[in-house]
Amino acid sequence: MAKNPNRGEPAPAGAQQVRTTPGGPPHRVALRLPVRLPFNPQNLFGHLAATAVPGVEEVRHGAYRRGLRLPHGPGIAELTPQADHVAATLILADLRDLPPAVTRCRWLLDLDSDPVTIDEHLSRDPALGALVAQAPGRRIPRSVDGPELAIRAVLGQQISTAAARTQAARLTAEFGEAVTDPDGGITHLFPTPGALLEARLAGPESRGRTLTALAAALASGQLIVDPGADPDLTRRQLRDLPGIGPWTTEIIAMRALGDPDAFPASDLGVRRAAEALGMPGTPAALTARGRRWQPWRAYAVQYLWSVLPHPINQWPQPATCTTDPGRTWPRTGPASADQRTGSAGRG
Repeated sequence: MAKNPNRGEPAPAGAQQVRTTPGGPPHRVALRLPVRLPFNPQNLFGHLAATAVPGVEEVRHGAYRRGLRLPHGPGIAELTPQADHVAATLILADLRDLPPAVTRCRWLLDLDSDPVTIDEHLSRDPALGALVAQAPGRRIPRSVDGPELAIRAVLGQQISTAAARTQAARLTAEFGEAVTDPDGGITHLFPTPGALLEARLAGPESRGRTLTALAAALASGQLIVDPGADPDLTRRQLRDLPGIGPWTTEIIAMRALGDPDAFPASDLGVRRAAEALGMPGTPAALTARGRRWQPWRAYAVQYLWSVLPHPINQWPQPATCTTDPGRTWPRTGPASADQRTGSAGRG
């Protein structure tokens, strides 16, 4: 039986080794992922840390780490924010997976957005201008896997972030693909949609029906939630599934599809932040008010979430990751997850 070299414990039965040859070391590639400045990593890495699913993701030694399902085998990404780049270490079973691993990490961290253009546009609204000036360069925390994000969004409906993490961890332990992490505590890849077709959730039966319907649509290929998918078509398909409403649809559009104009107006954290800034707080009125932020409403959401305290805007490391070495970012965040419409938008 294989052992986890970091902890000296037996690896899970059937665990895939992140290795190139039997008994050989993994491919380890260290590189810099350039970013466009300004770059504020607090909400980006704070979000990923606060919602990390045990066994799939972790924060260790100042890095966000997670497993990757790649074309030629499993991999692990270690990502650490720096002033003008993200330091990445990729642990790969096959070097052919280096390009897709880099692409997925850049997408996860939204590193190819244009923060100058986005911030200039949002700053034209006096209600957002001070937020942008205080901490410019916010990014959208996305996902390395669209179906994973969609499933985690459903798991987090109407429950707290902590409860969503616990439920996702249980499903992962039962249905996920076991891997061995040479450097830490990554034990599984998140389950594929096909693996979850027979999964049963604790709680209301309606949530279980929603998960099964979503998993079936994803597994069949009828529903595509990856970058490049038609956002309008995907929204219609999601809304046709039982138990998926506007909040879940917009979170998936924002974080899986990468729609820069996705806007979860029913999110309670967004609504309370808007009210605190003197804007209307009902979804309909806020949607009308937010039209001036188009086509960058998903980025406006990141600034709104920063208004009220919440751990997702606090990267749990020394606050040295700024574009100005003499400056640290304000550690603020949105309303508590269990006070919002749902929590897995953070998942």
